[in-house]
Amino acid sequence: MPPRPPLDIPAHEIQFQASRAGGPGGQHVNTSSTRVELRWHVPTTAALRPDERIRVLERLANRIDGEGWLRVVAADSRSQTQNRDRALERLIAMVEQARIVPKVRRATKVPRAQKQKRLDTKKRRGGIKQQRRRPRADD
Repeated sequence: MPPRPPLDIPAHEIQFQASRAGGPGGQHVNTSSTRVELRWHVPTTAALRPDERIRVLERLANRIDGEGWLRVVAADSRSQTQNRDRALERLIAMVEQARIVPKVRRATKVPRAQKQKRLDTKKRRGGIKQQRRRPRADD
């Protein structure tokens, strides 16, 4: 399988919206719109191949709304620019992880020697436990 090209989301496909962040911060947080919400429409993007789009939609289904928008929020920093960069990094990391094709698991038989070893161990443990018992009073 050829290596996947790095994800390149066109800038016009991403929508940013800034709002006031909650939490501590005093006057600054009450007056500055530093929280950034990023939205990306997965079903119509040109950044993914059709097979990748299906995989991303399935793997990130709990993060994508009914209209197909993937939403990422960042409010870590007091800077809107830094939050914007963080949201974009999170989006790319999330989608890159979802694009990975899982390896196909091939069923294999347990080797005969391994089965025998397991049974021998069970017999040995059973013998040890049997020796711990009180002797039976057979008349």
